[in-house]
Amino acid sequence: MTTQEHPFAEYIRILGKGKKGSRPLTREEAYQAMRMILAGAVLPVQLGAFLMLMRVKEETPEELAGFIQAARETFSPFGEPCPADLDWSSYAGKRRHLPWFLLSALLLAENGIKVFMHGAGGHTEGRIYTHDALKYLGIEHAASLQEARQQLEERSFSYLPLEYFCPKLHEIIELRPIMGLRSPVHTLARMLNPFNAKHSIQAIFHPGYRPVHQEASLLLNDPHVAVFKGESGEVERNPDADCLVQSVHHGELIDEQWPRMFERRHVKSETLDPKQLAAVWQGDIEDEYGEAAVIGTAAIALKLLSKAESQERAMKMAEDFWRGRKPFG
Repeated sequence: MTTQEHPFAEYIRILGKGKKGSRPLTREEAYQAMRMILAGAVLPVQLGAFLMLMRVKEETPEELAGFIQAARETFSPFGEPCPADLDWSSYAGKRRHLPWFLLSALLLAENGIKVFMHGAGGHTEGRIYTHDALKYLGIEHAASLQEARQQLEERSFSYLPLEYFCPKLHEIIELRPIMGLRSPVHTLARMLNPFNAKHSIQAIFHPGYRPVHQEASLLLNDPHVAVFKGESGEVERNPDADCLVQSVHHGELIDEQWPRMFERRHVKSETLDPKQLAAVWQGDIEDEYGEAAVIGTAAIALKLLSKAESQERAMKMAEDFWRGRKPFG
C-alpha cells in the first residue's frame, strides 16, 4: 500500500535535500508555499520543519518577496484610498532602552503625517513591546484594519497588532518560545504594509538582513522603502552610532550613511520605566539620549517622505517639531 505524498512535502524537500541537493525556493515556489501555510493546508510537523530549514539557511530576497506577496493577498481590500502616509513596523520589542521611536511616530503624526504602525508583542521575554508601551501614552490600539483607518483619520496615528489582520502569521510568531528561534515570519511581517502605503520604514537587528529587505522591496515594486539597523531591531536610530540607511526609491537602490549624534556613548539605564516616555514628552524630565533618538529617527522618516532634501534639513525639521510639540491631553 502506497501513501500519496502531501503537496507541501515538495517545498520541504527543496530546502532539506542535503548540502548538494538543496537549494533556495524560487519566488513562485515561496509564494505557493506561503499560500498553503496561510490557508491552513500544512500539517504542524511540516510547518515546523519548513520554518527551521528556512531559519538555518536564511531567506533570500526572492523567497521573501514570494512570502510577502502571498500574505498581502489575504488582506481585505477596502476599495478606498490609502489612509497612511507612512507604514511603520514594530516587531522586535526593546530591552536596552525605552521605545523612544513611539515618540518619533507621534511627533510626525502631530505635524500632519499619517503614521500606521503594526507589530506583535510578547514572543520574547524581558522586552517592552509597543502594544504595552502605548498604554502609558494613553493610546489604545486598533482591533481591525477598518478601525485603524478611522484612527488615522482622527489622530493621524494608529497601531494595529498583527493578530487582527493576519492571525496565521501571528500564530507562527508565537511559536518562538517553542522553537527557541525566530522564523522567516519575523522578517516578512515587517514588510507587510497592509494599507499599501507609498512609504515604508523598517528596521533589522542583524545587518545582513538590511540588503535582503532592500532587494525584496525592489522585487515587489514598493516605491519608497527605508531599512536600517535599529536599536534592538526596532525602527529607532541609535544616536550613539553611525547609521547606514538602505532604501529603495522608484526602483533605485540607495545607501546613505547618517553620522552618530554624540562622540561618547551614553550609559544604559539600569531600569526601564515606560512612564518616562510621557514625562519626557511633557517636558517634566530631560533625557539627552532619548530626545536625540526621537529627533534622529523622525529625521530619517522625514527624508524618506521627501519632506526634506538633505540630512541637515531633515534634522532641523525634526528638531523644530520637537521644540514645538504640544502636551498630551
